[in-house]
Amino acid sequence: MRSTLTRMLGIVAVACAVASAGCGKNSETGGTGEKAGAALDRAAEKTADAAKSTGAAAKDAAGVAVQKTGEALEKAGAAVEKTGADMQK
Repeated sequence: MRSTLTRMLGIVAVACAVASAGCGKNSETGGTGEKAGAALDRAAEKTADAAKSTGAAAKDAAGVAVQKTGEALEKAGAAVEKTGADMQK
């Protein structure tokens, strides 16, 4: 999560630097500022998509971990009950 945030901040910083350096140029196809803005938009979109997929994967992994922990606790409980029953014999 921290590396995603660091990457996003780095992209934003580079895009801002490029945008501010090239804003003075103007042409029919779009100036450097417009190109940098478009690049910034694409980078922000990719970062948002990556964050969403990472969040979904973490949620899925947490669900699996909770399920496996529950299964392990059920097995341990059964073993404790069996041991208690064996001790009473």
